Amino acid sequence: MRVIAGFAKGRKLDAPSGYLTRPITDMIKGALFNVLGAEIEGAFFLDLFAGSGSVGVEALSRGAERVYFVDQSRTAVKTIKENIQKCKLDAGSSVFMMDAFKALDLFKRRGEKFDYIYVDPPFTNEKIFSQIMAKLGENGLLSDEGIIVIRSPKNKELSQSFDNLIQYRYSSYGESSLYYYHSTERS
Repeated sequence: MRVIAGFAKGRKLDAPSGYLTRPITDMIKGALFNVLGAEIEGAFFLDLFAGSGSVGVEALSRGAERVYFVDQSRTAVKTIKENIQKCKLDAGSSVFMMDAFKALDLFKRRGEKFDYIYVDPPFTNEKIFSQIMAKLGENGLLSDEGIIVIRSPKNKELSQSFDNLIQYRYSSYGESSLYYYHSTERS
């Protein structure tokens, strides 16, 4: 696993030890950022269920202004911080060791808005995909032109809409799928 492009291109990233994290492959990460494009520069980005922080680090490397990393695992948070430091991307990052749902409540109370939200919940929890998307659909954390991308197992089908979010793109890679959503109020 490595940083694909930008300031930290080529830097190797570590993954938390154990079976609870499924690091995103370089192929899927490359495809994701090809879809997101150059608009990542200057963006506010949320990496939810961050694991190794690979996606958020990639966003910072490509010029995102600010990236929030959220994971409740102490091991994952330690790995995220090490990866950020290794890539010299400390300035634009904030790492939160907390439950994803509590983090979303915190960000809502603080009035945060994100241009991109990447969600990579544990594949072992069947219900969490719909639960987290419903929470994102109701809490208004997405900027007007914002995008939410959720990674799921290939055999997991997600709804076409969640509250004010609507699916506009779907891609499948090996055993994983990426679902892309934006606000129904998007211009």
